[in-house]
Amino acid sequence: MNPAPDPAAPPLDDDLRPHSFDGIQEYDKRMPNWWLMTFYGAIVFWIGYWFYHERAHLGLSDQARIEQQMSRIESAKLAAMAANQLDDASLWQMSRNPVLVAAGKSTFDSTCASCHLPSLRGKSESPTAVGPDLTDRIWIHGGRPLDVVHTVTEGVLTKGMPGWGPVLGQKKIAEAVAYILSHHEEGEPVTAADAAPPSS
Repeated sequence: MNPAPDPAAPPLDDDLRPHSFDGIQEYDKRMPNWWLMTFYGAIVFWIGYWFYHERAHLGLSDQARIEQQMSRIESAKLAAMAANQLDDASLWQMSRNPVLVAAGKSTFDSTCASCHLPSLRGKSESPTAVGPDLTDRIWIHGGRPLDVVHTVTEGVLTKGMPGWGPVLGQKKIAEAVAYILSHHEEGEPVTAADAAPPSS
């Protein structure tokens, strides 16, 4: 049974709810605006999230996210390997890793593209280009990945190519070479430049 209201108490602005528990009643108060905005905002966010991922399929799938993270982990391992000891096999592995290839493309575009062109095709694409084509199977200074690393590191001063070793360091050179190798297949036949027929 509810106690009688105190006549000296100020009048209440809110009504009491009809139910009670152990003689305790609660006010019939409206939820605060910040709470309601949070609640309605969560509903709007859920609708947008559902449309983005489930209806429009604009976001990455779970499988794509896993593959992206695995590529990053593998790239970190390969980059650590490149910093310590490089070999042909690890460079081919790096050339199949999208994270390292993207990093190598960035290095290539900023340092090598001025001579070899962004397409890597060099003189084959434009007679005014300085560097040779890096996408064909004719190699001037050897066709093994380590040969390419050596050429980039030491340069070929007689042909106007500076040595990039002191400027870029081994890690960035390995990434740039991985980007070049991403345009080739491991084990493809390679022709030495002096054995290639003269170009017309």
